[in-house]
Amino acid sequence: MSTLTAVEKQLHSEPDHRRYTIVLMAILSGLMIWSVSDLSVALDERGMIIARNILTGLVNPDLAFLFSLTNQGVFYLLMETIAIAFLGTILGAFLAVPLAFLSASNIVPKPISGLTRMLLIVIRTIPSLVYGLMLIRVTGPGPFAGVLTIGITSIGMLAKLYVDAIEDLDIKVLESMTSMGCTVFEKIRFGILPQLFSLFLSVMIYRFDMNMREASILGLVGAGGIGAPLIFAMQGYRWSQVGSILIGLVVLILIIETVSNKLRTKLVNG
Repeated sequence: MSTLTAVEKQLHSEPDHRRYTIVLMAILSGLMIWSVSDLSVALDERGMIIARNILTGLVNPDLAFLFSLTNQGVFYLLMETIAIAFLGTILGAFLAVPLAFLSASNIVPKPISGLTRMLLIVIRTIPSLVYGLMLIRVTGPGPFAGVLTIGITSIGMLAKLYVDAIEDLDIKVLESMTSMGCTVFEKIRFGILPQLFSLFLSVMIYRFDMNMREASILGLVGAGGIGAPLIFAMQGYRWSQVGSILIGLVVLILIIETVSNKLRTKLVNG
């Protein structure tokens, strides 16, 4: 009985958050009503016909286009998208390594790490489509512009994750190498990289998984891959071809995600 009394006293001694909850719910409800009232939702008869045609095309894909082995078929376009994502990821991963070490405050002086972090923030701020549009003006439309775009956009995220891993290292190894008279390059090459290799590789595989989706979108601005045929098929109301492309993309991304998850699990646990 005394135990129940103590529990009840503890329960009643807890602060009452009901007023806070009511105010918070009222604010959220007001924001939702304001957001919904600002939307303009209008469905006319023509829009419903287009929606029905889209659904019909998606469930009845163009099988000849889907299984075509020519350079205009879905298989070739998907392979080109994979190549863009893979090469762009490799490029970004290599460029991110020196920037990551220049951003690590436990490796270089803080002024240098601060400036490099600002550079990485700028790189991450600009959307990939903007990079794609700029690089297309330099290199012309095609897969090469896509590879450069994927590489540049990958640098920001990869370098940030690399920095987190570098700064979490046990600095005793670095202190020992410093006492031995090792240079900064020797400390990175022999003291840090062997410890971080598997983690760096795991992060790179994760970024490749993301870059597959980025490469699909970049085709919309002419940077190669399957995005351009997708937007052309949509603009031409060829919904059966749109269905074929989306089926190919879904299957490919599922396969890549499954394989990459298994590889990352082995790298982290192994």
